[in-house]
Amino acid sequence: MEQQRFVLGDVDVIRVEELRGRFGAGRVLVPDCPPDVWRDNAGWLAPDFWDPEDDQVVGVVQTWVLRSEGRTVLVDTGVGNGRERPGSPVFHRLETDFLGRLAAVGVRPEDVDVVVNTHLHGDHVGWNTRAEGGGAAGGDWVPTFPNATYLMPAADYAHFSPEGAAALPAPRDDAERGRREDHRNVFADSVEPVRRAGQAVLWEGGYRIDGNLTLEPAPGHTPGSSVLRLASGTDRAVFVGDLLHTPVQILDPACSSCLCEDPKAAAVSRRRVLERAADERELFVPAHFGGAGVAEVRREGGGFAVGRWGAA
Repeated sequence: MEQQRFVLGDVDVIRVEELRGRFGAGRVLVPDCPPDVWRDNAGWLAPDFWDPEDDQVVGVVQTWVLRSEGRTVLVDTGVGNGRERPGSPVFHRLETDFLGRLAAVGVRPEDVDVVVNTHLHGDHVGWNTRAEGGGAAGGDWVPTFPNATYLMPAADYAHFSPEGAAALPAPRDDAERGRREDHRNVFADSVEPVRRAGQAVLWEGGYRIDGNLTLEPAPGHTPGSSVLRLASGTDRAVFVGDLLHTPVQILDPACSSCLCEDPKAAAVSRRRVLERAADERELFVPAHFGGAGVAEVRREGGGFAVGRWGAA
């Protein structure tokens, strides 16, 4: 698994991967993206982001570790071990050494001060908790990071709670039915236990973590989807969660993924965040990009392009 370190102003940034793999056909994951966008850019999309042989999107599930103002901040916590995710075969009953990988970069669970969940989908909250006794069978789910404050979007908490789920219309198909079951399980094993433990802060409107880090709403993928902005010295970055799943959405920000709960709102948020990143030279940090994992974006015509990959 790839690790990556760089420094932005006074903030150390470390990338820790949980899982790298193939996450489905591009035509399914981003259904509104014309096939020629993939084909015309295959030279740089492959192999880090797309396998053109069978139209498979290549990506990662990862956590960004930020050391800011003497505290350790985790941005998203992946899938977790031993989770029942029947609607997501890649994540179902996954077992990895994620905590060992965190330890390898000097982060023990008790060292974490803040956990940021950019939104409350299962591949962003899984390591929020662990099963007491080390296994899911017969144990209670408890916070993995005992000294951390967990920052969760209030809109997502309401949406994915049992009350919020009960108010949703009936699933349209088996895929949506499977996702709904996963969402119920995610809330029960990775969200609500943190709330019960008194470690969750449900924020709305915006939240300042410290002098370098600020959370802002970017709704659409989920009602509470957010971005984390970093501003330290002259350096800028924006950690965008699932605002994008693949770089073709940089080229055509109108294209939302099939996982976006409000595709039109997601497209508005995506364009707004890309515009600011291009205009203010913010390093752009999506949750699931492989390769260098980060990019500088620039305006090109009516859309955007990648100026360069990686941190300077």
